[in-house]
Amino acid sequence: MSTPFPFTAVVGQDDLRLALLLNAVSPAVGGVLVRGEKGTAKSTAVRALSALVPEVDIVAGCRFSCAPAAPDPACPDGPHEPGAGVRRPARMVELPVGASEDRLVGALDIERALAEGVKAFEPGLLADAHRGILYVDEVNLLHDHLVDLLLDAAAMGASYVEREGVSVRHAARFLLVGTMNPEEGELRPQLLDRFGLTVEVAASREPDQRVEVVRRRLAYDDDPEAFATRWADEESAVRARIVAARELLPSVRLGDGALRQIAATCAAFEVDGMRADIVMARTATALAAWAGRTEVLAEDVRQAALLALPHRRRRNPFDAPGLDEDKLDETLEEFGGQDENDDDPDPDGPGGGGRPPQDGPEGDSPAPGEVPAQGDPSEGGQPQPGGEQSPARAAEPFRTKVLSVPGLGEGAAGRRSRARTEHGRTTGSRQPRGALTKLHLAATVRAAAPHQRARGRSGPGLVVRRDDLRQATREGREGNLVLFVVDASGSMAARQRMSAVKGAVLSLLLDAYQRRDKVGLVTFRGSSADLALPPTSSVDAAAARLESLPTGGRTPLAAGLLRAHDVLRVERLRDAARRPLVVVVTDGRATGGPEPVALAGRAARLFAADGVASVVVDCEAGPVRLGLAGQLAGELGGTAVTLDELRADSIAGLVKGIQGSRRAA
Repeated sequence: MSTPFPFTAVVGQDDLRLALLLNAVSPAVGGVLVRGEKGTAKSTAVRALSALVPEVDIVAGCRFSCAPAAPDPACPDGPHEPGAGVRRPARMVELPVGASEDRLVGALDIERALAEGVKAFEPGLLADAHRGILYVDEVNLLHDHLVDLLLDAAAMGASYVEREGVSVRHAARFLLVGTMNPEEGELRPQLLDRFGLTVEVAASREPDQRVEVVRRRLAYDDDPEAFATRWADEESAVRARIVAARELLPSVRLGDGALRQIAATCAAFEVDGMRADIVMARTATALAAWAGRTEVLAEDVRQAALLALPHRRRRNPFDAPGLDEDKLDETLEEFGGQDENDDDPDPDGPGGGGRPPQDGPEGDSPAPGEVPAQGDPSEGGQPQPGGEQSPARAAEPFRTKVLSVPGLGEGAAGRRSRARTEHGRTTGSRQPRGALTKLHLAATVRAAAPHQRARGRSGPGLVVRRDDLRQATREGREGNLVLFVVDASGSMAARQRMSAVKGAVLSLLLDAYQRRDKVGLVTFRGSSADLALPPTSSVDAAAARLESLPTGGRTPLAAGLLRAHDVLRVERLRDAARRPLVVVVTDGRATGGPEPVALAGRAARLFAADGVASVVVDCEAGPVRLGLAGQLAGELGGTAVTLDELRADSIAGLVKGIQGSRRAA
């Protein structure tokens, strides 16, 4: 086994280290979600934590890590008699993004279960992680159904596996840690809420600190064992402090004053539900134990709020996680009369009150303005250099009806178009290719029944062989690649009109977020088209690019369509299973260059020839309508819809229109 990078050698990242240590002290806090740009020691710090978690006693030979003093009565390897066990280090289990459901929760041997009535169970990663750490790198890229299983197990402390009436349950209590790069897409808000704490990490902008990061990393790469030996004393000290804090934790008193501050803070920030209050209470208690105190103080409540509330403040997918610290301080002061604490850390000091109460190198506070406030920098609509008009603010988004791709796909799980998936309603059966995951019981019995006499069946059990097993085929929903092709030319540049257009695209982006699509953004104006955002799972990034979209110049419609066609060609090579949906937002005009209308028509027919589903959002305004967007939709083999018709209550039949257009083509 390779030597992990020492936890205490991580430079800076005080909030990250503190959040991990608090969960090591009290796993009931609920885990940590670490958000940040690439190359910020997220994975390094998480993997280093495993060396600090105290060892555990387990029943000898138990695959589910039962505690000898209190074994799980429902353990599949049980029953166990209480007594002495063996001691081993706490496990650090990593869940790969591409893991299957059976790899996560375990699998039953269906053949033996049907033929012998035996619950032959192969444990999964949840069993391996029991009483240890379960680490999910890039948790935002994990399939939704796996995230649901994972977080349900974390909440209940147990994992349930059911296959055709045969069920197995085992304990699954672990420290859940997820890391993610927000550029690759966000977790759904309801899943964000299931993580106890969240931490935003960023690389330091201080040259001295960056030098120290490089120096330590090079030293570690040259000789990992020697580097780890240099930090052995610091590692032992932190490990001992975790053990001491765990022992002190039951004695920590959470007084009425602190509880009142917690409740008032959660109410002031309007967080949903009561989970935030409970997590804050557990975090504040762990902070006091970590500091060696038996009383929760106002500084513990403040630090707990900074860790437990930012990700619960998201009111919609495009809100950046964060907390107004001035408002937090005012709330704590207003409801803090019952706590005698004059040593509250300076909220304006480094880290904004978020520095861990531990020894070690001090970290930089994030640079102010890291998450830029969204607003219209040009409310007055002043023209910019080069004849461009300044970006218009998007109108209020609205709920749209579903735009789906016709036919039956096989892409990544999502919520937009029909597809063959591992989850959904059963539509048939087939012989399994590889491991059996979803048994079709009736089809299996039908396959085995004709051979029972030849196989010498003599008892009540059904004689089942491997080639009798049938895999259930299921139909669910897939996520698509929604590629927006947006006209930013002068004909679209009227501020009120462009505001409505941006509002419509923003509404479609919200819909794409909810349906787990990838999105891309192509814009065209002047004499060329630009790929403003390559296809990505980060709908937030698309919204940010849309906000700053400039307008003006001619309308190179053909260039925009050709650029979009090239993007789809490249994406088809990367992920052939993900089907595209092209949304062209334009008034249909084409200007600039020789024969612009004819060129646009030829470019549009490329999409029709490839069978790409498309929708044209008609932005034409004024009393006289030329119907150019409708003509473009006909060339694309898609359908046209006006901005008003795009709304959910006035777009009935649009999907049928898309399907009808595709059949006619």
